[in-house]
Amino acid sequence: MLPRTKTNKLKILRTTAKFISEFHEFSDSAITKLHSQVVNPSVWPTILSLHNATYTKIIQSSTKSGQFAHGKLAHAHLIKTAFKPCLFLGNNLLNMYCKSEELDSAHNLFDKMPKRDVTSWNLLVSGYSQEGMYDKAMEVFREARMSGVKPDKFTYSSALAVCARAEEVEWGKNAIELDDVSWNSTIASYVRDGLDEELRLRNVVMYNAMIAGFVRAGSSGGEYVNEALALFSEMQTQGMKPSMFTFSSVLKACNAAEAFAFGKEIHAQICKNDLQSDQFIGSGLVELYCSLGSVDDALKCFELISKVDIASWTSLVSGLVQNSQYERASSLFHKVMGCGKKPNEFMISSMLSACAYVGSLRSGEQMQGYALKTALGNFTAVQNAQIATYAESGAVDSAVFLFEEIEDPDIISWSTMIRSYAQHGCAREALNLFEKMRYYRIAPNHITFLGALTACSHGGLVDEGLRYFESMRADYGIAPNEYHFASVVDLLGRAGRLADAKELIMASGFEANPILWRALLSSCRIHKDTIMAEHVAAKVIELDPHSAASYILLYNIYTEAEIQEPTAQIRNLMHERHVTKEPGFSWIEVGNIMHTFVAGGVSHPQTGPKPKVTLSSISRIKVTILGTGESSRN
Repeated sequence: MLPRTKTNKLKILRTTAKFISEFHEFSDSAITKLHSQVVNPSVWPTILSLHNATYTKIIQSSTKSGQFAHGKLAHAHLIKTAFKPCLFLGNNLLNMYCKSEELDSAHNLFDKMPKRDVTSWNLLVSGYSQEGMYDKAMEVFREARMSGVKPDKFTYSSALAVCARAEEVEWGKNAIELDDVSWNSTIASYVRDGLDEELRLRNVVMYNAMIAGFVRAGSSGGEYVNEALALFSEMQTQGMKPSMFTFSSVLKACNAAEAFAFGKEIHAQICKNDLQSDQFIGSGLVELYCSLGSVDDALKCFELISKVDIASWTSLVSGLVQNSQYERASSLFHKVMGCGKKPNEFMISSMLSACAYVGSLRSGEQMQGYALKTALGNFTAVQNAQIATYAESGAVDSAVFLFEEIEDPDIISWSTMIRSYAQHGCAREALNLFEKMRYYRIAPNHITFLGALTACSHGGLVDEGLRYFESMRADYGIAPNEYHFASVVDLLGRAGRLADAKELIMASGFEANPILWRALLSSCRIHKDTIMAEHVAAKVIELDPHSAASYILLYNIYTEAEIQEPTAQIRNLMHERHVTKEPGFSWIEVGNIMHTFVAGGVSHPQTGPKPKVTLSSISRIKVTILGTGESSRN
């Protein structure tokens, strides 16, 4: 082999440049020269070992011109000399074999590549797709996802093309069950560029791909889910019969868009097609009716599912928690455990939320222990729910400790901790955390801002609160909703700026929402402004005549101001309108069962006559709980 002196290196560079220029023309003399150099092992390896670019240029030129024999010859030289190609060269070889329609050789090369990137996977998926081998294309696509490769827009474009071209391929409906942002952006780009018109004409699978993409892009609502619903209607207009996957996606869209009436129409179609027993459709119906507040209907849908998996159980448990049915959720959770099922991170998260709502720190810690034991505690969703549980139970220090232990906190983690600080009057800590989040370039969302505004309101930080409120739209393009406005109304009202608060309501665009007026009414009570309270209360009662909270708040304002005459009128008005105060309730956990007790209620099965409490009975209770042994001394 030639020694790698400076002179030889210059010679190699000149020879390489000459090879490249000659191979660009693909003359017979160039091929002959290449062959003569190859059989001389003292020259060729030295030249090309320094220059992956030489091989790459030859492969690229042969692929572009369609003279694949030349590229294969270069590949043969590469193998003969045991040369290790770089990733870029390997991808060019892969592209050459795909373009020459030699997919077996391409796949064989792909399997032997020591290093592969997303481009490698894209080339193979595209190669199979272009040859009409759709099942192989999606097989490679699934392998890419399972191997941990993050698909890009080209990967999804290839998958989308496969879905568009496939007519009767069973994997079609499963292939598009994707959850990546890239898929959503790919779908959206097709629509923006007007290319979706051609794609829509293809088949049900293509419609499913479009609908699923929009649903995932708009999982929290917005124009994307509305587009998904519009696509479903268009699909039926064209006479296409929705598949089970179609119905499953559309139910999610109805839930996200809060299009519950449309969701019920979808349910009717599902029953007509006898598909309500499908586990995915059944879970979607459970989520729909739970969001609607119809827990009994959700339970009926759940009972019709033929094959109940952990996802179905999770939908029901989460729905019960969402509807404050904590006792039933707890009972169902223990039933799942008793059946030998293993809860997933979403079910654990929901149960932690239930513990947070009822203030059961002990149950929350037990749930946390189970999560850690089963490695579910490593999921950020579970950790976020744990933070909320500690915060709701008043254990702010524990919430802070857990937050700081999260390796990679997401926006929900930050928002939950900021809200926890705000709820407990730690305004400065909440705002410091908010600024720390921004320092790390994590963009706040509408929930984060609500926590910051609440902190400012509870801390009396009017100027800072107004700056945060302005920053929402100016710096982050977030349009304030009714809860943000209500928080600012509360901020101004607590500071005694009642007129400014009222003016803000009138300019908010949410003046027909009783939440804002009720916040102002609370401020009227703080500052004992009975005159404004009368006007504000009249507005609240007009907007929400059946809510007892407004009547009671006004009643308390008059009582505290020692104005007795209107209080009787308020009671009479509540009686005439059949407005009743919702009774208070509490929970207690006994033997892994959550029991709910309502103030003045006798509906609990163990409710009986009030026991006669004596000093001796109190002593026995103390012995049971504390083990003091006092009874032995009496």
